[in-house]
Amino acid sequence: MNGFLLDENLPRNLTFTPSQPVIHSGSLGISPSDAMLWKHALENRLVIISKDADFSDRIMISEPPPWVIHLRFGNLRRNDFHALLARAWAQIEDLLPTHKLICVYRDRIESFRE
Repeated sequence: MNGFLLDENLPRNLTFTPSQPVIHSGSLGISPSDAMLWKHALENRLVIISKDADFSDRIMISEPPPWVIHLRFGNLRRNDFHALLARAWAQIEDLLPTHKLICVYRDRIESFRE
């Protein structure tokens, strides 16, 4: 695992520091498609972070890389979004890379092994 790729529907900057580099999908061009994001993450051994269920569905029939973190806690104000993710981040990183899908809810984290 070489880093994290934030989907376009997520803030560009996180208010905490993950252990690996973070890039935003916007750096790959204007509105890259899900297929482009998947290919980039696959080629660069990245973890896709998204609210998009399409990535969760795709990883269940694939082998990593990429890995997927599916944020399933709905829309939050920016500060609440960052606070929730920061609280859960240590557990999320502990689950990677042995779990190919990590679903983050407001009250729990669910994960699925390779």
